[in-house]
Amino acid sequence: MSDPTPQPETKEPQYQCCLDLERRQGRTQLGLMVNYMWHHDPRHLAFLTSRYKFAAKMLSGCAHVLEVGCADAFGTRIVQQEVGKLTATDFDPVFVADVQQRMEEGRWKFDVFLHDMIAGPCPGTFDGAYAMDVVEHIPAAVEDRFVGNIAASLQPHGVLVLGCPSANSQVYASAASKAGHVNCKDGPAMKALLLRHFHNVFVFSMNDEVVHTGYFPMSQYVIGLACGPRTA
Repeated sequence: MSDPTPQPETKEPQYQCCLDLERRQGRTQLGLMVNYMWHHDPRHLAFLTSRYKFAAKMLSGCAHVLEVGCADAFGTRIVQQEVGKLTATDFDPVFVADVQQRMEEGRWKFDVFLHDMIAGPCPGTFDGAYAMDVVEHIPAAVEDRFVGNIAASLQPHGVLVLGCPSANSQVYASAASKAGHVNCKDGPAMKALLLRHFHNVFVFSMNDEVVHTGYFPMSQYVIGLACGPRTA
């Protein structure tokens, strides 16, 4: 027997799709990390999504892309919109379990599994990879192993997008941020690291949501675009 209670409708019909989607599949939960951001620094979500959009546009058209250090994978869908297939990894089982628990069937489903990139290359065949806000957590003593294993996970024509907070910005970072950021890079250091593992490297500056080619010492964030793994 159908429910006789009238269902609410939006005053403007073009927004009725919002209620229709909620009735079909409920509301999507925020991930562990983004939930924390939403409560403590909502502005940071704009920075995060801008970084993922840049990675998505750089990797647009790739057949299979690897995300290294996905955390709660909040930004992953932004890259999914531009690529054929996406596989995400993280070394922390807490975050991998969170992503798996919230995984939705259909258009946005992707593979996610536990992997430590310092331990070795990722199994699979990838023509693109990205790691946003990861390398700054990797001790300098093993950064070449980390980047080298990503390069070894790529096909000969593969591309890597690597982003991290700039070393110059750390004087303004919070205590909590500094506790985990053991290896931030300035522009030249990012380029030098990537050139050891890729034939061609281009480095960009970023301030808030804006990616540009400006003065590295004034950047809050640096992004390296590396092409052609030297392992090939």
